[in-house]
Amino acid sequence: MGNLPRDRVVPDYPFNCSGVDFCGPFMIRYKNQRKGILHKIYICVFVCFVSKAIHIEIVSDLTSDAFIATLKRFFSRRGKCAKLYSDNGKTFVGANKELKRFLKLIEDSDDNLAGFLSAEGIEWKFIPPRPPSFVGLWEASVKSIKYHLRRVVSGSNLT
Repeated sequence: MGNLPRDRVVPDYPFNCSGVDFCGPFMIRYKNQRKGILHKIYICVFVCFVSKAIHIEIVSDLTSDAFIATLKRFFSRRGKCAKLYSDNGKTFVGANKELKRFLKLIEDSDDNLAGFLSAEGIEWKFIPPRPPSFVGLWEASVKSIKYHLRRVVSGSNLT
C-alpha cells in the first residue's frame, strides 16, 4: 500500500483541503404544490481530507451554475478551502471547460467558476481518471450517505 497524499497527513484547518462528489438522484415532493409532483435532487458531498468530516449540500440539478451556488453555500458555512479535489464527472469537467473558455474571453467575470475560484484563491485539482484508490475517501462517504438515507427514507419520497 502506498503512502497517503501530503494533504491527508499534514495538520490543517477543517475543510481547508477537501474532496467533492455528487450522489443521487433522490426524489422529493414540494409541499407548496397542489399535485405534489416529484422532482429530482442530488446531494453534493464535501469531505475534509484531514478529519474525514462530511458536509452535505442539496443540489437541484447537475449544472455548473448549480454547483457554483453549492460551492458558495459551502464556503459561507465552512470557510474557504485552499485545495478542492474532484473526480472527472461531467459537472466538474464541464465547469472546468467553462472556466478555461471564460478566462480566455472575459478576464473579470464573476458569474463563472473561473472568476469565482480565482477571486477566492482556491486551487481546483482533478484526480487521475483511472485509479479508484485515490478517490476512496469520499466514495466511502457517498456510500455511507446513500445507505443511511435509504434506510431512513425507506422508499418514501421526501417533502
